[in-house]
Amino acid sequence: MAKKKMSLAQKVNVLRASVMGANDGIISVAGIVIGVAAATSNAYSILISGLSGSLAGMISMCMGEYVSVSTQKDSQKMAIINEQQRLSEQYQHEFDYVQRKYEEQDIDPQLAHQATAELMKKDPLGAVVQERYGFNPQDFTSPYAAAIASFISFPTGSILPMVAVTMAPAADRIWATMVAVLIALLVTGYLAAVLGKSNRIKSMLRNAAAGLLTMGVTFLIGQLFAR
Repeated sequence: MAKKKMSLAQKVNVLRASVMGANDGIISVAGIVIGVAAATSNAYSILISGLSGSLAGMISMCMGEYVSVSTQKDSQKMAIINEQQRLSEQYQHEFDYVQRKYEEQDIDPQLAHQATAELMKKDPLGAVVQERYGFNPQDFTSPYAAAIASFISFPTGSILPMVAVTMAPAADRIWATMVAVLIALLVTGYLAAVLGKSNRIKSMLRNAAAGLLTMGVTFLIGQLFAR
């Protein structure tokens, strides 16, 4: 039996979960290790805190993605059930709805009617669901794929701040970690903007600002308990 290939939308969803998981891993663990590094110079304590944060975040992100995407999938299934009922009871109403959606895109009414007739003849459920709800009923997002992507990417992202803070000289470990994390956040911000088709500069700056704020707050807290 041939294995079903992932659609483009499904691949994008996995990439999104991967990028966001890595991004959260970088920010979260960077905040933890910098906060601890500001409070103590003990490398073992810093490493253990980072590993604990990585483990907790990995599980949290994985379950969060699973619950979020599962909820989205359940909503899509309900939308399909509702639309199946509408088609069985009000077919002409749904036909007219699809035609109006095409006409709103400045398509000639006659051409819009012809396109609607062809689509409704071939796949009425798919045509109406696509226009009314904006998704393909044959193309569900997998909560398992998103969860696994986060499960892998979060700890992968958390490696950077842990390596930076433990490998750098004690006197420079905080600044070295901040610089390494800032560069990584610019990269993940860029990738997130590419996937979301948003402004790349704004996404990079927003991501960097969030990371700097997180590290700055945890640094100050660590300084309060420095010994």
